[in-house]
Amino acid sequence: MLKYLITYFSVLITLLALDLTWLLAIAKNLYQSQMGSLMSPEPKLGAGLAFYLLYALGVCIFVVGPALSKESWLYALGMGALFGFFCYMTYDLTNLAVVRDFPTQLAFIDIAWGCCVTAITSTFAYWVVNKLT
Repeated sequence: MLKYLITYFSVLITLLALDLTWLLAIAKNLYQSQMGSLMSPEPKLGAGLAFYLLYALGVCIFVVGPALSKESWLYALGMGALFGFFCYMTYDLTNLAVVRDFPTQLAFIDIAWGCCVTAITSTFAYWVVNKLT
């Protein structure tokens, strides 16, 4: 049970740290300039929290757990990138399909970010679990 908790919290904390740094510092102006009036003046914190809690669980189940079983950080890296690609691609392509004036450039940047953040998070969590268990 402890191994599962370590896995989950290492994913969640890493994901939050990286993604919030991206959203609030690095790419904040990018999202504001690209999305403009599409952005809510105040983020819906409950929806955001639900995303992070559930996405972290998905990364644990579909990426980090199998990587630990295979004893392969390269699996964590590669499948983390692939998981991030499919999840973020689903979100961004759906937005392109149904949200008027959703910026195409931002969709591609966001998909690339999803690949990177999930690959880094998965690999780091793999390393943490190996060191602590």
